[in-house]
Amino acid sequence: SSDLLGELLQGLAAAERLLKPKGRLAVVTFHSLEDRITKRFLDARSGHVSNPSRHAPAVRAAAVVPSFVLQQRGGTGPSQDEIARNPRARSARLRSATRTNGPAHPLEPALLKLNPEIRS
Repeated sequence: SSDLLGELLQGLAAAERLLKPKGRLAVVTFHSLEDRITKRFLDARSGHVSNPSRHAPAVRAAAVVPSFVLQQRGGTGPSQDEIARNPRARSARLRSATRTNGPAHPLEPALLKLNPEIRS
């Protein structure tokens, strides 16, 4: 069977290894699980850790040397005008980050809180 989510994770990890400092990564997702994987990957790689409350401010993990800096927290969705012109665009999210000098990190799906069936 096809492992599209595993392929997405592999692609994100490859971009982390191959982009030079100041290189830009832009990812467009169309499904919530794709977006969750991308969000968690970029959050982890930018040194942000999840909070017990969604109302708490984002926390930086002191031990992690960030390999990316997020361009915009939360990503960007389509405008109402774009959705009116193209209803299928309503679920699209654009997330982007800039590569830092930090090292690429090992790919560990467990740290990203992903299902074990998503292979890396």
